[in-house]
Amino acid sequence: MTDGIDETDRAILRVLMADGGLNAKEVGTRVGLSQPAAWRRIRRLEESGIIRGRQIVLDREKLGFGVVVFLGLRLAVKGRLDLAAFERAVQAIPEVQLVQHVLGVYDYRLKIVARDLPDFERILRRRIMTLPGIGAVESNVMLTEEKSAAPLI
Repeated sequence: MTDGIDETDRAILRVLMADGGLNAKEVGTRVGLSQPAAWRRIRRLEESGIIRGRQIVLDREKLGFGVVVFLGLRLAVKGRLDLAAFERAVQAIPEVQLVQHVLGVYDYRLKIVARDLPDFERILRRRIMTLPGIGAVESNVMLTEEKSAAPLI
């Protein structure tokens, strides 16, 4: 639907990317629209699937999760493994925040949060390495995060 998006829609999307909790009146004020006009545009963007939802961003460190690890996983037996079952099993692990099926050296890339490195080791040994089909893993501990999700528009 990118054909039907104008600069006002892009402005609305930028405003909502910065603060998804704003109501239509607040969005309208920021982009120069009335509340009803902003509401109609937001609703159209939602109905078209461009806006798929709004999220609350939590401070993981204040919640006690001081370590983020990106884990590359290579499967040992790709041809005989039920990928859907594997993905469900990985997604059921609460510390796994993101599961990406990728091309390249690894088959999957996971973002895992842990309280500290011993907690990550426990997650790796007891939850990740016990999954069926795991071949090789590579861990990269995040030191700092300089940029998170930026608007696509």
